[in-house]
Amino acid sequence: MSRSLRDEREIQRWDDVADVLVVGLGAAGAAAALEAARTGADTLVIERAGGGGGTSAMSGGVLYLGGGTALQRACGFDDSAEAMFGYLMASCGEGPDEAKLGVYCEGSVDHYEWLVAQGVPFKPVFHHGVSGEPPNDDGLVWSGSERAHPFRDIAAPAPRGHVPAMEAQAGPLLMRRLVAAVEGSAARVAPNHRCVALVRAPDGAVVGAVAEHFGAARALRARRGVVLTTGGFIRDDAMLAAHAPHLRRCKFRVGAEGDDGSGIRLGIAAGAATIHMDAASISLPATQPWGLKRGILVDGAGQRFINEDAYYGRLGEHALLHRGGRAWLVVDDAVFEKPDYPRRVAAVGESPAELERDLGLPPGSLESTLALYNRAATRGEDPAFHKAREYVTPLERPPFGAFDCTSEGSLYAAFTLGGLHTDVEGRVLDPAGAAIPGLFAAGRSTSGLSVGGYSSGLSLGDGTFFGRRAGRTAART
Repeated sequence: MSRSLRDEREIQRWDDVADVLVVGLGAAGAAAALEAARTGADTLVIERAGGGGGTSAMSGGVLYLGGGTALQRACGFDDSAEAMFGYLMASCGEGPDEAKLGVYCEGSVDHYEWLVAQGVPFKPVFHHGVSGEPPNDDGLVWSGSERAHPFRDIAAPAPRGHVPAMEAQAGPLLMRRLVAAVEGSAARVAPNHRCVALVRAPDGAVVGAVAEHFGAARALRARRGVVLTTGGFIRDDAMLAAHAPHLRRCKFRVGAEGDDGSGIRLGIAAGAATIHMDAASISLPATQPWGLKRGILVDGAGQRFINEDAYYGRLGEHALLHRGGRAWLVVDDAVFEKPDYPRRVAAVGESPAELERDLGLPPGSLESTLALYNRAATRGEDPAFHKAREYVTPLERPPFGAFDCTSEGSLYAAFTLGGLHTDVEGRVLDPAGAAIPGLFAAGRSTSGLSVGGYSSGLSLGDGTFFGRRAGRTAART
């Protein structure tokens, strides 16, 4: 038997006993602990670090919520669960979990109220012009491709990026409030405990875990269930090589040290199935500020490949996965402005031909691409990729420039989306689709709402929403 899985009969003495054992105190773990404790279950949370937070505390704090939340209404936007569902089904990659998306959209308004009840503040002000967290403490932003082709014709657009009221980066505030709520609940928190194995009974049920605490092994009994909320695997090179080798080309890996896939491996040792292990969020923030959406993204053949007004996660995914990370944002003197994110100017030329030559593109490729684009752009049209009219303008005033959007010369920010296969209640499933007794999971250790085509806020929204369901289900088992 793997040392990541122990037989219950090996355990000579339990060092602690609880009804529900939550492994990891990020956003998903906090939500699981709060709901488990609320039901009256004796709940113990273990965390490998000295305190809660994890990757959630390093994030921008955006939560993807909708359906007509109080914040959306206060900012003057109408939304419905049906429109939210339509957008997510169309944008979340190939084969998203329809059942999870359905319950998430139906429960999104209530989940927003739950977050507010935990002390998470949201300022009722809409901020236009960013695709993630705003530079101030405004509470609502566009955080996906809702207004871009093809999604604007599939579902009624509405901004759904809900941001806690903290300037620039709201993840720390979100986690301070959630951790404070956990500490104020009946749940017990044990920091500096790194889970190294699950414990399985002879009948196959998961009945506890073994954790290392300052070098000593501690056996922890879970009478009703163990909830894994340990994060993804962006920090584990071996897992990336096996499942998502393309992500090793991304310069910025979004994740705390604990995003090493350990929870996923624990689940696998207990018989769990994994799905969508190649899926990832790949952000290329090439069009911040939004005025740069008036430029055109071209690939190594000098051809456009996407509408530039799409969310920067969609830009990154298409550039890396479909264009090999070979991309440049071409602008003219009228469109040029300083990017919000550091970005190298790869080349400057007095003509498209000169720019093309300096970039090493095929002769005539960029020239013909710009000529075709400009011909329609003079009419405010983009028949090839249907970019919104407000960002369609001819690029014809020299000098011309190209921002480096290649994987080796630019910022591609990535984290994993695949993980343990779970149902809508957070039960971990085996390869046959049967629930493993006593084992639950939520957050980035699972395959959640997005299996590609990410929108900002889906991880924190997904993790807290399904963390609550996993904690509740475990407590009632």
